[in-house]
Amino acid sequence: MSARAGRVVCDLTVSLDGYAAGPGQSEERPFGDDGGDGWGATLHGWMFEDAEENRAEIDLLGSARAFVMGRNMFGPVRGPWDRPWNGWWGDEPPFHAPVFVLTHHPREPQPMAGGTTFHFVTDGIGAALERARAAAGDGDVAVAGGATTVNQYLAAGLVDELRLHVVPLTLGAGPRLFDGVPRLRLAQVASRPARRVTHLTYEVLA
Repeated sequence: MSARAGRVVCDLTVSLDGYAAGPGQSEERPFGDDGGDGWGATLHGWMFEDAEENRAEIDLLGSARAFVMGRNMFGPVRGPWDRPWNGWWGDEPPFHAPVFVLTHHPREPQPMAGGTTFHFVTDGIGAALERARAAAGDGDVAVAGGATTVNQYLAAGLVDELRLHVVPLTLGAGPRLFDGVPRLRLAQVASRPARRVTHLTYEVLA
């Protein structure tokens, strides 16, 4: 895997048919009908049940210096911020860096334990990326998801490296990678099979 700094990268776990979550997402089942408990245990078991086998990929997930995510990934609250919500990850989220959340509704930045601060960006994907780049310096910016947000960045030609973690199950419906994205030219950088997942890394050429 490339060690160049200053890129826009994306890590996304998907089913074999390209879905990052199942249909029917809700606060009780954030990943919807995902083939398991609705909390991503089936899709993301490679990270939690087989962490040592996938240590290199997990470490790379956390190596970005700033993150961008969609509001759907941040939480289930829609419309104005009518109740406290600081993400799914508890008091100390795993990012340990600035996170820029796309939303239509303004909100003051939310600092958390461990170095994560959520910033809420109301003026689009370009503005969020510009702010993330400034925060990251010469480090990578990671578009963390979900699939709809990743698709927006891919369609705009803003992603340098795409890292897919393909899990051997099909979901049949839900938010799907590449929906609405024009044709892409990719160069395969790396691939590695593991027990629960196949890791694929692509450079996005155009």
